[in-house]
Amino acid sequence: MNTDPNVDSQLFEAWQKGDRQAGQRLFERHFESVYRFFENKVYGDVSDLVQRTFMGCIEAAPRFRGASSFRTFLFAIARNELYGHYRNKKRDEKLDFGVSSAVDLSPGLSSMARKVTERAALGEAIRSLPLDLQVTLELHYWEGLSGPEMAEILDVPEGTVRSRLRRGLERLRDGVMASPVAGLFPQLGEDLDSWAGKLRDARLGSGQPTD
Repeated sequence: MNTDPNVDSQLFEAWQKGDRQAGQRLFERHFESVYRFFENKVYGDVSDLVQRTFMGCIEAAPRFRGASSFRTFLFAIARNELYGHYRNKKRDEKLDFGVSSAVDLSPGLSSMARKVTERAALGEAIRSLPLDLQVTLELHYWEGLSGPEMAEILDVPEGTVRSRLRRGLERLRDGVMASPVAGLFPQLGEDLDSWAGKLRDARLGSGQPTD
């Protein structure tokens, strides 16, 4: 789908002025990406998180100055909703998203697909990364966001983004190589560029078990 930032900006401006049809068009243009962002990090129905993200755009509209794209703004809100979801769920715990993974925070995500495949192993490994690294990898390799865009979304320097990408790929490869199914896939011992390709090509879908 066309994600022309100029079209997004025009639609967002109209939505802020009360044009519900413009809001619906924005929702349709970005729903798939936002849904994918949540479904590989939260076990169960993520519809409420998706809805809250889009509604959060209107609530946070005064902070949107047009210096970045609406898509960047949208993912920054999605990230805040994700972390807020886990902080509310784990009120009695001190969370560090540089350490805790989606599997730690939503144990149901640890159920791998019953059909043993490289894709299942990769899905298990990415959900076992610290959440900060998982978010960074998926935003870059699945959503095609640039370093500056990600720095804004993640609220870190661009150098930190590059460091997280490298560490994330390394830990992802190591996680799959250490999995029980690694011996079935000799090709898993490839270089990091190959792992980047795997992430671009394999949008893993839901983290929930499948038949």
